[in-house]
Amino acid sequence: MEKKARQDTLSNLELSAFCEQMAMVLKAGISVIEGISIMKEDAQTPQEKELLSMIYEKVQETGTLAPALKETEVFPEYICKMTQIGEETGTLDDVLASLERHYERQEAISRSIRSALTYPLIMIGMMALVIVVLLTRVMPVFQQVFRQLGMEMSGFSRGALLLGNALSRYAAVFGIVIFILVLLLIWFVKTESGRAKLEEVGQHFKFFREISDKMAICRFTGGLSLTLKSGLTPERGLELADELNENRFFGEKISSCRKMMEEGSSMSEAFRQTKIFTGAYARMADIAGRTGVMDEMMGKLSDQMEDEIDEKIGSFISMLEPTLVILLSVIVGTILLSVMLPLLGILAGL
Repeated sequence: MEKKARQDTLSNLELSAFCEQMAMVLKAGISVIEGISIMKEDAQTPQEKELLSMIYEKVQETGTLAPALKETEVFPEYICKMTQIGEETGTLDDVLASLERHYERQEAISRSIRSALTYPLIMIGMMALVIVVLLTRVMPVFQQVFRQLGMEMSGFSRGALLLGNALSRYAAVFGIVIFILVLLLIWFVKTESGRAKLEEVGQHFKFFREISDKMAICRFTGGLSLTLKSGLTPERGLELADELNENRFFGEKISSCRKMMEEGSSMSEAFRQTKIFTGAYARMADIAGRTGVMDEMMGKLSDQMEDEIDEKIGSFISMLEPTLVILLSVIVGTILLSVMLPLLGILAGL
């Protein structure tokens, strides 16, 4: 667990590592204050030691871990609340162990998403670079050859040449446009309003909509499983699980579900009516609700959703790789053939 300077919250891996260490300490029969002291002595960096010192001092004052975590302002609200619940119910070691698995799962999903986005962006960048070089450097050479033979390019090849000339002439303008696009991409990824807009746009595309929905269900079921295992009521569990949600559209379903439960509906019935779960998943939730194993079912469903996300992203990448290669080959081949075939025809007639 290593704190980076001036960051808003710890990363998923750092949160997972902290929860894992604290769970091990508590399961070994060591108190919270002694556990923090041990972790502080083993700190690998000054930043980590400083953070653990802050937690240690606060635990000394209050005798509890939850206020200490909140005081640092680098732990998410969810982990602070769940730690408080664990302390109140006497299940802090189990709660921290579950939180460790939860944040491991979130990191795995984040890595899958980053992989799915990084590779296509790199490939698209390479494609753009190859095409730009071809249009701005190679096509003018062919134009000189045509002129030496007393001919001019025509049709598609002439259009490609004019496009290359435009790219060379207005390179500064295109550079500014690319810079603006990069800033726009950063805004979409790094800001809350940008992510909300990106999520709204993604809802219009089936693949991204399905990934977003599965991620929301994965977070929701994982959080709900954790709260139910801690002995909380379903209503309180839904409230806390809702705090993990980052999908506005799925959040509306959770709000409707909570409202139905307040009106007297069972959790499984509310899930089915709001379409949080459909088909086989809805039947599984119904059976789990009747048999009293909703917490276990939610945990299994969260793991299953994570596997489905990995599989879907893997399938997408495996399909995208040859598609981009084929697309680049077709574009480059079309440009070259548009000049090579007329040139070969001229040379054959000499």
